[in-house]
Order: sequence, then C-alpha cells, then structure tokens
Amino acid sequence: MTSIQPSPLLPQPFIFGVATAGFQIEGGYNGPNEPTNNWAPWESAGRVEPSGWAVGFWEDYEEHLDRAAGIGLNSFRLSIEWARCFPQEGIVDDEAVLHYRSILSAIHSRGMTPLITLHHFTHPGWLPVEFWTQPESPATFLSWVKFAISTFGDLCTQWITSNELNIYSVNSFLTGIFPPGWRGKFQATMASIDHLLTAHVLAYAAIHSIQPGAIVATNNYSLSIYELDRMPLDLLMARRQGIAESDLAKWLEMRRRRHYDLVPKGPGTIYPYLEEGLRQLTSSKVDLATALPRARAAIYASDYDCTLDVAQLDYYAPVAAEHLVLPGTPTTGGRNTLPARSLWDDRPDPAMFTTYCIEARDLGLPVWVVENGMCNRVVNGRSFPRADGWDRPRYLRENLGALIDAAAQGVDVRAYFHWTLVDNYEWGSYEPRFGLFGCDRPRGNKISALDAMGRDSAGAYRAIIEAIRTGNASALGR
Repeated sequence: MTSIQPSPLLPQPFIFGVATAGFQIEGGYNGPNEPTNNWAPWESAGRVEPSGWAVGFWEDYEEHLDRAAGIGLNSFRLSIEWARCFPQEGIVDDEAVLHYRSILSAIHSRGMTPLITLHHFTHPGWLPVEFWTQPESPATFLSWVKFAISTFGDLCTQWITSNELNIYSVNSFLTGIFPPGWRGKFQATMASIDHLLTAHVLAYAAIHSIQPGAIVATNNYSLSIYELDRMPLDLLMARRQGIAESDLAKWLEMRRRRHYDLVPKGPGTIYPYLEEGLRQLTSSKVDLATALPRARAAIYASDYDCTLDVAQLDYYAPVAAEHLVLPGTPTTGGRNTLPARSLWDDRPDPAMFTTYCIEARDLGLPVWVVENGMCNRVVNGRSFPRADGWDRPRYLRENLGALIDAAAQGVDVRAYFHWTLVDNYEWGSYEPRFGLFGCDRPRGNKISALDAMGRDSAGAYRAIIEAIRTGNASALGR
C-alpha cells in the first residue's frame, strides 16, 4: 500500500529568496576615498545618518550568504552598484568588478540563483542628483546596462532594470524624502517616471540582444494611485494586449477603473475621503492620452511587443492616504515630525496582498513578489515592539498564506523574496528594521541569530518554506 504524499501549497519549483540592495548592505560609500552616489551630498551635509559600514556585506558576503542558504533559499536578490563599478565617469574599477563576480560565484556555490537589480535608488555621484529628470538619462543608463550584462551575464540571467521606479520618483521629487529633496514637483516626478520607464524599455532590448533567454522586468511599489503605479506597467503590456497607440487613452481609463474597483480607500471614516482626494488630484494632473510620452514612444518603437518577462511587484502598505498623518501624531517611540506615517506603523494587510497579486495576474505573466516585509523600530540599541502587536513570524505566515490564496484563485505566482536578510541602512537611517537577522549597532554591528524584536524569524521562514514545499498547511496555521 503506497502512501499519498501531500502536494505543495504553491507551484513547484517555487523561488524563495531574500531581497537586498548594495548601498543598503555593502558599506563603503560616500566617505573619504570611497565611491560616491546621489546620497553623498545629504550625508556630508548631515541631513541623514551616514551609511558607513552598513552591514558589511562587501567584506563579509560569505557569512551573509551562508545565513541565506541556511534558511533553505534558492535565490538571492542583490544590486550591482553603478557607482562602485564606475567611481569616476568612464573609468572602471576592475577590482570592484572582480569582487562582484566573486559574490555572484559564491551565490551559485550555495545553490542559489542571483537576481540582480541594475538601479536600486542610486546612481554615481559624478552624475547630477536630479539625473532622472534629465532627457539624456535613459541613454546614459543604457551604457551602464550594456556594460553590466556583458561583464556579469555569464553569472546571471535574471535582471531587474530599475527598482520601484515609481516610488523613487515620488520620494525624490514629490515628497522630498530622497535626494535632491524636491517637494511638490509633480512635473519632475512624472518626467522621472517617464525617463526611467523609457530606460527600462531600452534596457530590455539590450539585455535580450546579449542574453536571449534572460528574464527581465521592473518592479513597482504597490500603490493605490493608478497613475503612480499600474499605469506604467499597463503601458508596457499594451501592445501585447493588441492596443493601438491611438486607443491607449480609452484602454488606460478602463484599466484605471479596474484598479480602483479592486483597491479600497483605507480604513475608518477619514482615510476614504483623503484617498478619494488624492485620486482626483492625480487624475487632474495626468492626461492618460499624453502621459509618459517618451516611454510610450519607446514602447511602440520597440522590436518587442512586451518588455516584461514576468510581472513583478513589491507589497508593503499600498493605500496612499494611509501614509498621511498630522505632524506630532504619536508613533512608536515618539511622535512624527513630518506629515508622513513611519515605516514601523505601516498596517499589515495580507488580504490586500492577495488582491494585488490578482491584479498583477491581469498582465498575463507569471507573478514574482520581489519585496515584502515588515518594519519595527530600534533607537540607540533599544528595540520597540510594534504598536499593533505583529511580529515577523506572524507576518511571514500570513503573507505567504496570502500568496497561497492568490494561487488558489488562479494567479500564476512563482516567486517570493522577503525584504530583507539583515537589518540594513533604510535610506538615511538605521532606525527602521526589516531583517530576518538583527544587527546590534551599539555593540560593534554584531549580527544576531534573532531579529530586532527577539524573534527567530529566519527559523520561521525556513519552517514555512518546508511546509509549503511539502504541503503541510497546518504549519501555517491553516
């Protein structure tokens, strides 16, 4: 009598990984005799905490990769930093190139596949801080892409051109929380999105000309405002959907209605009104018939009818209105000084995660979640619990459960990357903590087996992966 083995809870082989970014983990940027990037002016002016050592990945990558492999991961997402490979315009740092090749080889030797991001919120310091608002930015970036694929392509076939091009543009030129710190510059925001999306289309063709079998995509931050999230991705898919350029406006309007039918306006009595106001304000500023003109020209001129090989998304807290609070509003460990909610107060919503995966299914491609994680706060070595009582093991169980629910509803979900492996530099500060492993900065940056909340989150992730692979739903509380 043969025993019946339980079937996996997600399609196999499924990609389980962690996501990282070079500037956030490597260390060794923006100091004396170090490569500089667009964050250097703010670091030198004291506007943000210096990035410094980060978590030492550049020197200690073997130990970090051992931690990832010990979880049972089969993929590792990282960025290769343009600023490190080209610390001066036109001059390659050969030692940096060789070091990156050693890192990629070490990933392979541990049974993991690298997923490389070519632009993760940073560009070299020899370029203007507002680089992506300038017309020449797509062509300049394309030269970096061609170099990277030719140099590292024998060790990688999976690429993200630009990480969260939508949120990079919003944070840099609309909210001002990234350099150059422009606020309320809506035209600059849309110009940046236009140039980044154009750069993606050009990069897609260049990568596939060198690596025909590559997997290439760009991952937007899941955001409730259609024009600042789904619209750029819909444009990339329009030709495959048979949409003529003359019919784009009507089709995009249909897609916008679909987006707003799916995405709620937030909890309570105030957020729905704020959300509706943000949606109307954005739609009044963006003409769907003419938005992102350079990108749509590149899309319809491309040799490829679709410049996405998979549908990638990053999921954290998508409802835009929920990111607005009154200055002085209580937050974990203090009060908000800006009219923006802190990362450690983002509201987990696994059911909405399933909804965003269902929307991504509309693109007709396999769905990869390449970032998903939860933040807590640490100040001068003191760790604060989240006000809502959530911890990382619960977050992992419920969010991977949300992926199982999406798969049950017909979503072809193929990958999940948790943000992140070790607590890192979160764009100007070390207070936000997302790591499966904690980093004790007051005690010499010692990396702990537990996360910053004292939980064995790496062990929880490992157990969840095993449960999903073997079909053990009870291990996920199901």
